[in-house]
Amino acid sequence: MTAVLDGARLTLWAPAGLGEVRPGDDLAALVGDLLARDAEGSGDPLAEGDVVVVTSKIVSKAEGRVVRATDREQAITDETVRVVATRERPDGLPPLRIVENRLGLVMAAAGVDASNTPDGTVLLLPEDPDATARSVRAALRDRFGLDRLGVVVTDTAGRPWRDGVTDVAIGAAGLRVVDDLRGGVDSHGRPISVTVTAVADEIAAASELVRGKASGRAVAVARGLSRFVRGGTGPDGDGPGARVLVRTGPDDLFREGTAEAYARGVADGRASR
Repeated sequence: MTAVLDGARLTLWAPAGLGEVRPGDDLAALVGDLLARDAEGSGDPLAEGDVVVVTSKIVSKAEGRVVRATDREQAITDETVRVVATRERPDGLPPLRIVENRLGLVMAAAGVDASNTPDGTVLLLPEDPDATARSVRAALRDRFGLDRLGVVVTDTAGRPWRDGVTDVAIGAAGLRVVDDLRGGVDSHGRPISVTVTAVADEIAAASELVRGKASGRAVAVARGLSRFVRGGTGPDGDGPGARVLVRTGPDDLFREGTAEAYARGVADGRASR
């Protein structure tokens, strides 16, 4: 897929042929082999400024985050650190739970996934997606002789006020994950005071358009975003990771569920009497 807008070109492709990933597999080697085979065929070799996108599902499988769970609800409970909201569902289905998981992400079902995994098992999210992104980036930079390379680890999430799901970045390395436009001016010369673009999330969402949910294509490459891609090693080269995209503390305007907010409001009212 290639999109062209105002002279800027963004190209995305998702090679086929990764195969099933199993616990203990060397994920970076598998991804590198896939990209090398793609380049030998009709694809393009990995180049400076590219961003490699991998799904959290294959990361979780490689890292052994596949667990036996005849009761998915218990797995969700085990991964939950805070319940944000619940909603009862008809026909005896378990309640829908929006929770904060161990990574600080607020997601339905704590990100526990029962799709594309053997019966009787569920997939938990990676332990540290940013660390995984850094490891994969280091291996791919060495293998392909590149300096400026980005890696994004994605997962699917719902969105408040919007139907449908989209992929977001839960891990990143070698990438400016946000583009802070504050302090600049718009096309009419007016000051920009609030706009901070979630670059890593936009890459994650765009990559899903070429990967799909059931195609077996769990890796994608984005080209044309080199202005956001870092070079070098260490903290300066890897960048802050996707963790900085998580709103916490007073910046999270929806931290409390309705029951929590009601209880706090009652307590505050009593205290002010």
